[in-house]
Amino acid sequence: MVLHRPGEGLVCEERPRPEPGPGQVLIRVHACEVCRTDLHVTDLHVVDGDLPPVRDSIVPGHETVGVVAALGEGVERFAEGERVGVPWLGWTCRECDYCRSGRENLCGAARFTGYHIDGGYAEYALADQRYVFHLPDEYSDVEAAPLLCAGLIGHRSLRMAGDARRLGIYGFGTAALRATARGGKVVCAGIHMSDIPSFPYEILWGERTVCSVANLTRRDGEEFLALAPKAGIRTHTQARPLAQANEALADLREGRVEGAAVLVTGDCLSSRIHQT
Repeated sequence: MVLHRPGEGLVCEERPRPEPGPGQVLIRVHACEVCRTDLHVTDLHVVDGDLPPVRDSIVPGHETVGVVAALGEGVERFAEGERVGVPWLGWTCRECDYCRSGRENLCGAARFTGYHIDGGYAEYALADQRYVFHLPDEYSDVEAAPLLCAGLIGHRSLRMAGDARRLGIYGFGTAALRATARGGKVVCAGIHMSDIPSFPYEILWGERTVCSVANLTRRDGEEFLALAPKAGIRTHTQARPLAQANEALADLREGRVEGAAVLVTGDCLSSRIHQT
């Protein structure tokens, strides 16, 4: 499912099966969650400046679950047939100060899946082996997909909240800072958010902090995916065929999705939808 121009919807296209280059894995996609970030990639928001367009066409999707179908030269982390997950962060330079200090999520040259790199709204996808995760066996393909963005960013946000005794979760709005105790922190987790409104200094005073979360690091992913089954994390999903990607995006845009919408491909369809 390919985006050629923002605001015009995705187009179903048949393409040759891609071949992995050095360091890449070819993934036979089983499931890919539909994320709100995908709306910023596919809608007119891109033209309006939320996420500037970077390619003439792109396959969206950055919460991809599948199995390794082929290995490029030099791949050692995975074997054919292994189940893997692909997140938003798809490549970093590994040379800048941020990358060298364990903050690769802030790399100025970073490339993102489903935005710079073709993503998981497809039957096959290529990924750099260094930015692909092993997945816990406790989750089905559909259940695992939302862990790769909402789960990872939620985990990083929780870590940035520090050793807090109380935690409040806000979906939207500006009550958050006023409700924060002295010395507390507001962590903004969206990749794109509306402008922060003006507020009186008195609700910032008391050493309150406002900060943002930018993307994720591979360490975040490895730690969270090891923790998720131990913590009993469960996802709530609605599965539908890949061909219904436009309908899934429309439902998400209009607030008609409860839980997470997950696109399912090919022969995985009949065996996965009934699980949700």
